[in-house]
Amino acid sequence: MPNSSPPTLRRMQWLLLLLGRLKIPMIGFVRPRIMEMDDQKVKIRIRLRRRTRNHLGSMYFGALAVGADLAGAIHSVYFTGGKEMSMSFKSMQAEFLKRADGDVFFESKGGVIIREMIEESRDTGERLNRMVEVSARDIKGELVAHFKIEISIKMKSSAQNQQP
Repeated sequence: MPNSSPPTLRRMQWLLLLLGRLKIPMIGFVRPRIMEMDDQKVKIRIRLRRRTRNHLGSMYFGALAVGADLAGAIHSVYFTGGKEMSMSFKSMQAEFLKRADGDVFFESKGGVIIREMIEESRDTGERLNRMVEVSARDIKGELVAHFKIEISIKMKSSAQNQQP
């Protein structure tokens, strides 16, 4: 990996805004906010409002999926800047424990897993798949959902990066 310093929280929030505006409109629609981020964990908030609410007044499944998606995979952008990488989701398991009647905070501690995947894929040039866990908690800190997301990453290999 390059010896550059990781992006700031402000820069990551800017990249998330651009991603939502230019590439994945659903992300822009729910307007997630990165609350904390470092090499190991990330915490993202999605507010309960008209756009994210279902007919029962709780957070809609799609908004919960967007939060889990981002919390599980945003480390790939954090470590690479989103360059020279192909990242997708292979599978998702979700367990909904209670209704999310307010803002929801999505937390993943998968930074180490993502970093290892990026380094190994860069060395081998192969696509790798790993499971990352994401917890979703309400404003009181109670667990409302738990996700297991299989992330698939392929980096350009070191040999490919050195070619002119």
